[in-house]
Amino acid sequence: MTQTSVDVQQQPSGTQTEGAGVSVLPELPVERGSARKPGEEESTSVSNLDRWLARRLLAATGRLPIAIELWDGEQLTVSDESPRFRLRIADRAALWLLAFDPDLQFGELYSDGRLEVEGGLLEFLETVDRALPLSHSNWLSTFIRRARRWLRHNTLARSKANVHHHYDLGNDFYKLWLDEQMLYTCAYFPRPDCSLEEAQVAKMDHVCRKVRLKPGDLVVEAGCGWGALALHMARHYGVKVKAYNISHEQIVYARERARAEGLDDRVEFIEDDWRNIRGTYDAFVSVGMLEHVGPENYRLLGDVIHNCLKPEGLALLHSIGRNVAYPLNAWVDRRIFPGAHPPSLRQIMDILEGWQFSVLDIENLRLHYAKTLEHWLARFEDHVEFIRDMFDDRFIRMWRLYLAASVASFRTGGLQLFQVVFTHPLNNNIPWTREHLYRD
Repeated sequence: MTQTSVDVQQQPSGTQTEGAGVSVLPELPVERGSARKPGEEESTSVSNLDRWLARRLLAATGRLPIAIELWDGEQLTVSDESPRFRLRIADRAALWLLAFDPDLQFGELYSDGRLEVEGGLLEFLETVDRALPLSHSNWLSTFIRRARRWLRHNTLARSKANVHHHYDLGNDFYKLWLDEQMLYTCAYFPRPDCSLEEAQVAKMDHVCRKVRLKPGDLVVEAGCGWGALALHMARHYGVKVKAYNISHEQIVYARERARAEGLDDRVEFIEDDWRNIRGTYDAFVSVGMLEHVGPENYRLLGDVIHNCLKPEGLALLHSIGRNVAYPLNAWVDRRIFPGAHPPSLRQIMDILEGWQFSVLDIENLRLHYAKTLEHWLARFEDHVEFIRDMFDDRFIRMWRLYLAASVASFRTGGLQLFQVVFTHPLNNNIPWTREHLYRD
C-alpha cells in the first residue's frame, strides 16, 4: 500500500516504533503549562480558551490517538493511548478556523502550511475517516453545505467554468502521474498486482464488454477526457464514436492523438456539453462525468439518454458515489472539483425512472479506485520535483492532500465507484449471464 511522507519534522528527543503498521509518536506531556518567554507578545500565548477549543476538536474525533501541538509548543491529547499522530497548529487564528469549519479549513490550513500532520498524512486521514460517521455535523455545517451547493448550481456556463478549474491545469502536469494513455478515472484490476497501465486497459475492455460492442456500432461518449476510451473502442471493437467534452485542452489533445493514430475517420471529438448530444446510437457511455452533472440535472440527463439510445441499445454510467446521499467535502468542492456531487444509487435512479429504464447490472469498484489512487499518489510523489517547476508549494500540498484524502475515503467506504448498465424497458436482446464480461 502506498505511504505518503509530508513536510514535517520528527521530534529530536524521541524515536519512532512501529505499532500495528502505524508509527507511534514519542510520549507526549498532556496540558503542559504555558510559560511565555520574556518580552513575548500576549497574543502569541496560549489561553485557557485556546486549550478548551483544542480539546473540543480532539474529542470530536472520538478520542483517537491524536495530539495537538499549539504554536508555543504546548501539546494536548484526550486519548488514553499514546498518540500516533500529531497536528501542529501554527497560530491562534488557524486553531479557531479549524474548530469552526473543519470540513473546509483543514484543507485550507494544510495547503498554506499552517497545519502539519506527523505520523503519516494518509494514515491520519484513514484513521479519522474510519472513526467519524459521514453525517457527523451540526445544524450550522448542514446549512453551510446546502448554501454552498445552491451557489454552485450546475448551469451550462458554470459547468464549463468548473471543468476548466480542474481539467485545464495543463496536460504536462497530468502526464507526470497518470498512465500512458491519460485515463483520469478508476482503473480495473483483474489482479491486485497489475500495473496501472494494465488495469486501465482492463477497465476500458470491461466497459466495452458491458455494453456489448460489435463492429459497426455507433457509440456516443459523454465526457471523454483525453480520448483514450473512445480511441480504444474504435481500434479494438470496430465501432464509430462521437465523444463530447467541454474541456478545450482535453479535446485538442484527443483530436491530435486521433490524427496521429489514424483514427480520426472513426472517432469525432466534439467540444460541447452532454446536453447538446444529437443523433441515435447503439451505446451510450459516460465514465467519470456524472459527478459533475449535479442532481438538479439528472432528469434532463435521463431525457438525453432516452432520446439518443436505440431501442436495443445499452447505456453505462460510471461514477464516484456514496452509499447515502451526502455532499462532497467543502474543501474539495472549493479547491479541487467545484460543483461536483457523488450520487447515491437512489439518486442515480432519478436518471432512470422517468423513462422506466431497465437496470441490467450494477457493480461497485470501490477498492479498485482506492488502488488506482494509490498508484496516482505514488507517481505524484515520485515526480514532485518536476511538479515544483510548474506550480508553487501550496499547489503541491493541496494536491497531495486531495490524493491522500481520496485514497482514505475509498478505503473506508466514504466514497464508492458505481458502474450501472441499463437499457430501454422493452429490450429483450440482453445477455442471460455475466459470462461475457470475463472472457479471455
